[in-house]
Formats: sequence, structure tokens, C-alpha cells
Amino acid sequence: MSELRADTITASDGTSPVTLTKQSAAKAWNNTNSAGTTINDSFNISSLTDVDTGRQDHNVSNNFVNGYHAPTFSVGNNWNQQWTGPIISSYWRTNNYTGSSYADDSVRTVSNGDLA
Repeated sequence: MSELRADTITASDGTSPVTLTKQSAAKAWNNTNSAGTTINDSFNISSLTDVDTGRQDHNVSNNFVNGYHAPTFSVGNNWNQQWTGPIISSYWRTNNYTGSSYADDSVRTVSNGDLA
């Protein structure tokens, strides 16, 4: 039986990341604070835009091919989570609507799709 051990795997040019084939991985994700102003942790997220109370734009570092990627999210209170749109190649917007108003709460979001 063979065993393969590696600390780093790169493409044949020696510097580029390996291209995934026949599988998919999250292309962007983040966890934000309740005010929508701080990224606690992330991958491929360049910044947040606090659009309004409870509304955040999640700006990606490397754009998706188009607006047909598939973001999903949850908020800290799990109360009436809604998309307020838009979902485009460079960002997506989330909001936390509590029935009669928007409330700031921590947001966890992830998107899958092809990068440009």
C-alpha cells in the first residue's frame, strides 16, 4: 500500500493553487459582528458595507463569474432571515428583519459558485 504525505501542494508551475476537479468548495465565507462593521473571520471577503440597520453587503476579494452563485446565511437570533438583494458577482446583501424593523446581529454567510 502507498502513502502520500505533503505539507504544500501547488500546480505544475510551482506557485499557483491546485485546481479542484469533480468537487466543490466554498468560494467565500465570513462571520461578522452584530453591528455589521467587523469581519471576525473570513475567506475571500475583502470588506463589509453597513448599508442600514441589519443590512450588510459582503464584498468579495475575487469576483464570482456572475450573480448566479449560491450564498446562504444565518444570523445570531435566527429570526426572519431574508435576502434583500442584490446578489451579483462582486457582493451579496443580507438583512435581518424582525417583523417590523431591522436588527443588527452577527451574521454567518457562505457562497458557492465559480470564480471569475
